[in-house]
Amino acid sequence: MSVRHADQQVNSFLTAPIGRLFLSNAVPMAVVMSMGGVLNVVDGIFVGHFIGADALAAVSLAFPVAMVLSALTTLVGGGMSSLMARDLGAGDRVSAGRIFTQAHGLALAISAGFAVLWAIFGLVIVDTLAAGSPSIARSAQDYLTIILLGAPVQLVLGIHADALRNEGRAGLIAGLSVLVNLLNIGANWLGIVVLDLGISGSALGTVTAQTLGLALLVGMRGGSKGLLPLSVLRRQSWYGAWSQIVRLGLPLCLSFIGIALVASLVILSLRFSGGPGHEALVAAYGVATRLLGFAFLPQMALALAMQSIVGNNAGAGRNDRARATLRLAMAGAFVWCLSVALVGIFAGTALGRWFSDDPAVIAGVATILRPMLLLYALSGPVLVLALYFQALGQPGRTAALTLVKPWLLLPLLIVGLCAAFGVRGIWLAFPLADTIILALAAMVGCNVLRRAGTVEERA
Repeated sequence: MSVRHADQQVNSFLTAPIGRLFLSNAVPMAVVMSMGGVLNVVDGIFVGHFIGADALAAVSLAFPVAMVLSALTTLVGGGMSSLMARDLGAGDRVSAGRIFTQAHGLALAISAGFAVLWAIFGLVIVDTLAAGSPSIARSAQDYLTIILLGAPVQLVLGIHADALRNEGRAGLIAGLSVLVNLLNIGANWLGIVVLDLGISGSALGTVTAQTLGLALLVGMRGGSKGLLPLSVLRRQSWYGAWSQIVRLGLPLCLSFIGIALVASLVILSLRFSGGPGHEALVAAYGVATRLLGFAFLPQMALALAMQSIVGNNAGAGRNDRARATLRLAMAGAFVWCLSVALVGIFAGTALGRWFSDDPAVIAGVATILRPMLLLYALSGPVLVLALYFQALGQPGRTAALTLVKPWLLLPLLIVGLCAAFGVRGIWLAFPLADTIILALAAMVGCNVLRRAGTVEERA
């Protein structure tokens, strides 16, 4: 019996029933991602009630930069996952270990480059978004400085979490995620409420929890014989497959950066069109981004679980199982996103009260969520389809489904509709963009449920 054949026999991604396999991976990943969303929501509640509306506005200014950092984490982890899952499915653990190691080198290089760029341009970016409010700008700058100092930890933590997901240890990640995020909530409460450190207390709590999480994941890998050993980090070069990782991770990364671009554009539009009460609208938009960030994470979990299963099966030539997993994940994402839309449309005022006692902020949250969520149910299935193509090594189709909306449609629609209808037009841009993306997804993926995708040949 060949080594490759033996490895495939013990790979549950290739043998377990699809329904049970998807649930056993999607549920733990949903727990992992949801805990991060709960952390953001609770942190926003702490900031809004114990510091104030100006602090919420400062966190809103910091959101685009923090989203860029999350995008870079996705760049490395997502690109690595596409290659690593197919290697594991093909039984090639040596190549999987090489990709795992070289992702570490790429993460550290990106962290260093981002730090240099922030040192040069960071102050200008924050001052521009702050719209002439020095106190808000200072708070945002302090918060982001701490977050960026922890960037290497965040990127490497993402690598280890994605590697465990592709090795079939989603349950392990879920347990550690619950522990670390609960500790993070406690640390944020200590920094904000007890030590009165302002939003810097939130940033310190986040970096501390990420450091602890990375230490736990490294310890788990070092103590398990069934995972890729830590010794590959010594035996393999940290440079080599960076271009492959970047090419496969770039579409989803750019989609996250596009979210940051859209958030910045919304803030600037509110600055010029929101009138004297624009700071309350910025704070309300910050609340909306936290709520939508929480809603996004479970659908991302479904897509990532699908990606791991599809990648392993595509590497083994089991395209029938890959397509069955895609259909199941798209259905689950639709149900989740429809539920989110209904809650946001009909309970926006109640959600706003969670974060602030300011009537203007509360009313702003409801005003923002209702139009933004009109067609939100469509976004989840489109995201799943995009990551399906990424799992197959097809970054072009992934880019079409993830980049057109944040980089083209929303900027044009926000500017155009804001000019025509004022602030109300900003929020109408989102459902209109969702409609156009649905049509694009129908064209790009029209045959994918009926025939096998093509797995990209390695360079």
